[in-house]
Amino acid sequence: MTIPIIAAVTGALLIILQAILMILVGIHRIRNRVNLGTGGDPALERKIRRHGNLAENAALFIVALALAEMTVVPNDVIAIIAVIFVLGRVFHAIALSTVAGSHGSATGKIFSAFRAIGAFSTFGCFLALGGYLLAGIF
Repeated sequence: MTIPIIAAVTGALLIILQAILMILVGIHRIRNRVNLGTGGDPALERKIRRHGNLAENAALFIVALALAEMTVVPNDVIAIIAVIFVLGRVFHAIALSTVAGSHGSATGKIFSAFRAIGAFSTFGCFLALGGYLLAGIF
């Protein structure tokens, strides 16, 4: 069995990003004395969603990436998919750092674009991995 090195490196990068986003939520909570929930604070809500969105997508991606790397997908394809996913997640996190990125205001089109890049790259990577896995099995 091949050890999924690319998936391990990707997982390491994503967990570091997850830790950074987690710390930013915690710092915001401490500074604003919000113990649970959002306390009606839209900035905290964005930070929580930024952290949660990565958590919702990264774990499944790493599992699928490791399975693909250990089975049917060439390593160069795995590496490309991993880079696209990580960059997409970084773009998404940057977008949700602003009101423009999270609510699509006209003054912050770049942040709306970053959010779209993050969402579409995640979607595309999921489809690519799923397709490769299914095609390789059948």
